[in-house]
Amino acid sequence: MENFKIRWFHWAAPQTFYPLAGRLWPVFGLIAAVLAAAGLYLGFFVAPTDFQQGEGYRIIFVHVPVSWMSMVIYLAMAFWAFLGFTFNTRLSGMMTQALAPTGAMFTFLSLWTGALWGKPMWGAWWVWDARLTSELILFFLYMGYIALTSAIDDPRRADRAGGLLALVGAVNVPIIYFSVKWWNTLHQGASVSVTKGSSMAQTMLWAMLLMALALWAYSIAMALYRVRSIILVRERHTQWAQEVAA
Repeated sequence: MENFKIRWFHWAAPQTFYPLAGRLWPVFGLIAAVLAAAGLYLGFFVAPTDFQQGEGYRIIFVHVPVSWMSMVIYLAMAFWAFLGFTFNTRLSGMMTQALAPTGAMFTFLSLWTGALWGKPMWGAWWVWDARLTSELILFFLYMGYIALTSAIDDPRRADRAGGLLALVGAVNVPIIYFSVKWWNTLHQGASVSVTKGSSMAQTMLWAMLLMALALWAYSIAMALYRVRSIILVRERHTQWAQEVAA
């Protein structure tokens, strides 16, 4: 346990995490590309046509994974913020900041693809549905975090302010997830459940899971890539960062 604790704090230092991130992000990027290619191929060319929604349902192979990841990344931001407040590690704030743009992008894609799906299914691009509204609030939380941390010049103060927003905003994630159960909503329930299994055809399920794994790998790759730039900016006064940037 003591060795694990030592190694944890060893990698928590920006100077040691920087080369590790440099080695890992291309690997996750390659994994993401392979899984996305396989998932899109299965979803758009192999999966059967839905008997109710026709070919238009295929947008779920993008919509559902990006919606999942919009929530997962915000929880990851809250996790890093918690570590920052608990252990006062500099890397925690950097990782939280590195995750935010990708999470905001996925939330925007969730809303956009949901509108494309909702128009033929509901006859409207947007309704003030509980699931849609709470997802829109999540997008505002991401944008609020990015704006708040960008507006504060002192990185440590920005990390604390942004971390507090990430922790408080995490309350919205279970609201998004359970909204279809708590309120009368137009949005359909989950097609994939840990307790009840899946109501989808196997090919559809595999395509969706492959896309979800692809977005996981992409998110990790982008966070590691982005955090390297943040580390160099934050540590530019140190000798090692100046040598790397030279």
